[in-house]
Amino acid sequence: MSAMETLEKQTKPHIVVGLSGGVDSSVAAHLLKTQGFAVTGMFMKNWEDDDGLDEQGAEHCTTRQDWLDAASVADTLGIDVEAVNFVAQYKDRVFAYFLQEYAAGRTPNPDILCNTEIKFKAFLNDALSLGANKMATGHYAGVREIDGRFELLRAKDETKDQSYFLHGLNQTQLSKSLFPLYAVRKSEVRRIAGEIGLHNHAKKDSTGICFIGERPFREFLNRYLPTQAGDICDENGRKLGAHMGLSFYTLGQRKGLGVGGSKDSTGEPWFVARKDLASNTLFVVQGHDHPWLQSRQISVRHMHWIAGEPPIGDVLEALSAKTRYRQADDPCRIVSMNEDTTVFEFDTPQWAATPGQSLVLYHGDVCLGGGVIERAA
Repeated sequence: MSAMETLEKQTKPHIVVGLSGGVDSSVAAHLLKTQGFAVTGMFMKNWEDDDGLDEQGAEHCTTRQDWLDAASVADTLGIDVEAVNFVAQYKDRVFAYFLQEYAAGRTPNPDILCNTEIKFKAFLNDALSLGANKMATGHYAGVREIDGRFELLRAKDETKDQSYFLHGLNQTQLSKSLFPLYAVRKSEVRRIAGEIGLHNHAKKDSTGICFIGERPFREFLNRYLPTQAGDICDENGRKLGAHMGLSFYTLGQRKGLGVGGSKDSTGEPWFVARKDLASNTLFVVQGHDHPWLQSRQISVRHMHWIAGEPPIGDVLEALSAKTRYRQADDPCRIVSMNEDTTVFEFDTPQWAATPGQSLVLYHGDVCLGGGVIERAA
């Protein structure tokens, strides 16, 4: 009997857990099982192009090893696990967007789109169609229902909170989702994993984008996008060097610019501040606090509201937002809003707000939603 046939025959509430092979999803599955749920694991394969070894014999993408780890965890926990292939959906809904944004000079965050389009859409639909009541993942976040409305919450462990990456979820998706690690600290997750004998209890957390893996970013992107070298100029238009192609750089980038020894340099580090696609010019400035890197007003496109509509009343008086995952959110207010664009104003200047990245909005510990940054001033 397959894992999915077993799922259909069980009488307890059925929870399908996205088992990634990592310690977080493994402990999430364990916690649900100890709470009395009928737990089934599903492993998602989202990438297969060039899913091989580099010249040193290391895997570009760790899918193969992750599947082995997921299977080992399922065996230890005494649950069934099955692999599902979403490669076609990932290419169409995530990777195509990734390339489109980089070609337009923006810096996208494919992890956010992967959550909304793959994990909490294709994967969720698969789980529900096979008789599951809900799905669960190892994300550090929470979900709460109040009067029939579902809210996305920050995790109790603020250092691991992943609500930023989940801000694109809607009411239907949240209503069918569980986040068992909401109130669990990462150190406790590893302790539990070791205590119950999971072999991956000390496995390194995955970082970056799977389909790029450990290989150089430029090498990967160069396979898919045409590149054109151009000038690197300072704020006065003085040429300082040459860039390899605008797609390879992001606002706020400091390393790999090759302009450190420029004449008349103040000695402060150089940062990418602007891109001009029309002239194929990369503009850099000196100093972390340069005005070109500071923005009080940020416009986002296609603002997504988790509640299905914008906030009203007192909530509007206590908004905060972050424009990068690894930063604290700052107080802000909505200064204008229409169907396409929402403009936010901050009391504290936001550093290197980057087109293509996401502005994510909060009211206290509740994530209200977010949108893709279009421009900053």
